[in-house]
Amino acid sequence: MNGNASVDFLLWIWFVLTFLSAASVAYDLIVRTPEMKVMKWGWILVTLYTGPVAFVVYWLSCRQPAPGSHEKYIAPLWKQSVGSSIHCLAGDATGIIVAAAITSFFGLPMGIDALVEYAAGFAFGLFIFQALFMKNVLGGSYWNAVKSTWLPEFLSMNCVMAGMIPVMVLLMTRDMHSMEPTSARFWGIMSLATLAGAILAYPVNWWLVKKQLKHGMGTERALGKGGTKLLHSPAEREAMDRPAPQTDSGESKPGGAMPGMEMPQAGSVSTWRMVFIMIITIALLAGGIGFAARFGDLSMRAGAHPAMER
Repeated sequence: MNGNASVDFLLWIWFVLTFLSAASVAYDLIVRTPEMKVMKWGWILVTLYTGPVAFVVYWLSCRQPAPGSHEKYIAPLWKQSVGSSIHCLAGDATGIIVAAAITSFFGLPMGIDALVEYAAGFAFGLFIFQALFMKNVLGGSYWNAVKSTWLPEFLSMNCVMAGMIPVMVLLMTRDMHSMEPTSARFWGIMSLATLAGAILAYPVNWWLVKKQLKHGMGTERALGKGGTKLLHSPAEREAMDRPAPQTDSGESKPGGAMPGMEMPQAGSVSTWRMVFIMIITIALLAGGIGFAARFGDLSMRAGAHPAMER
């Protein structure tokens, strides 16, 4: 009992820090940092899920250090990849957490819960955060946006779920109270699981951004509030269509948009390499499920005592 009370006390401290972190990030995004609208929501949601960790990452990768400096500040690939990961995590984790809270009331086995959570996370991430919120960036057609983003979303979702499933199953099957959404421990586990998912999702998002298969960090000055196209005027489009000037060595200089602000385009990735990456993410997901089954209990049900299941 004393141990549980200590855990609950620490969790409430974490929740207070999380609230303060989310409030600080939201204030900075509204008042100071010209991030894209969808990314503002993404950062706020992810900070609500991961607390001070997201606050630190935001401060190091996204916040505008001085007026007019956001484009340059977020240009490095690692920061672009952070933005891609946050966009992915905001949609996927939201779907997973909402599904986990709902399925707990039906007393389903955790293995079935995991399937429902994967479907909900993938659907919310693809149809809302990817296709709906980014359709203007991707040409204006919702269904074309779905077709353009389903594969990056699938790769990211596999990694997010590979990190979240073992954390949820291992911790929840050792503490029945943590399977109830009314318990502080349920939300503490969700926070830790989201952190694990973020860590595993970052490498594939880095690769997707590097290969221009997914957008990175944005700014409303370049991409518009909510995702209008980067190039607005005919003069801008004509400038981007001109051949890039060459250096003395014969290499083309990048031109047009500011560094890190280029529109996502289909990268030159061979089919076999894409299949290879897909196999890696599926294997990672299978490994997460296998780890959860080996050291946890996928047959456990919310509201059931472990002895009743055996």
